[in-house]
Amino acid sequence: MVGAAAFGAIDSVLVRALAGSVHPFVMGFTRALFGLLIVLPWIIARPDILRSSFRFRHALRAGLKLASLLAFFVAFTTAPLADVTAIAFTSPIFVTIGAWIFLGERPRRLRIIAVLLGFIGVLIVLSPGRQAGISSGLAFALLGALLTALIQLILKPMSGRDSTETLVAWNLIAMVPIAALPAAMVWTTPTLTEWLILALQGVVGAGAMGCITRAFYFAEASLIVPVDFVRLPLVAAMGYFFFAQVAPITTWIGAAVIFAAIVLMARSARAAARMQP
Repeated sequence: MVGAAAFGAIDSVLVRALAGSVHPFVMGFTRALFGLLIVLPWIIARPDILRSSFRFRHALRAGLKLASLLAFFVAFTTAPLADVTAIAFTSPIFVTIGAWIFLGERPRRLRIIAVLLGFIGVLIVLSPGRQAGISSGLAFALLGALLTALIQLILKPMSGRDSTETLVAWNLIAMVPIAALPAAMVWTTPTLTEWLILALQGVVGAGAMGCITRAFYFAEASLIVPVDFVRLPLVAAMGYFFFAQVAPITTWIGAAVIFAAIVLMARSARAAARMQP
């Protein structure tokens, strides 16, 4: 999971480096394309992993994944990297709320406290009183977090019947044609340097996906999800080194509050697991 956090930090820097020269639609398409090319030999070697009962849901999930990527691309290009990363950590909070509403999970007192704490952390990061309203970049980051949570809610019942390999393969296969249409509408051929960065972005995205998959194989989600917070200091350091961005104290305080909320959720998940027969 630390590896996935490192890949995520690198990805945010690559997106920022391409800001203004490559359209987010093009970035979404090339990321999916290069990611698919990386895993294609693995799919060819094991064609049985494409067997699935959720063809429509795979397409829906791929479309939502593309939308979440585009939202974060816009956020990373228009707002400070550390602020966007802190907001991205709210996805588990939205997943918990969605599970109560759509999956019929019973709200537990500790998780209710965690959700409230998480939203306090979001308000601290957004600091609406510090400026006139909320910046569009951070609004897109919040939208990306909401879409990521929706994807996870759709994925939860699918993971009971499809393997992780099947879910990863179909996500990339479906995303390439979905992303191709909007990319074609704004297409301008990237330069050689931009092609290299876009290819690296695809490699980084596939690497992050692989690390997360292995992390969930070796340990339970309640243990490894909080580890993703390693990404924040990595992003903050890279943002300072490459773009001279200095994260304000409100970002760190808000992120710490959000982290505390995620830890509470993890403790609640473990407690619930121990109570099950």
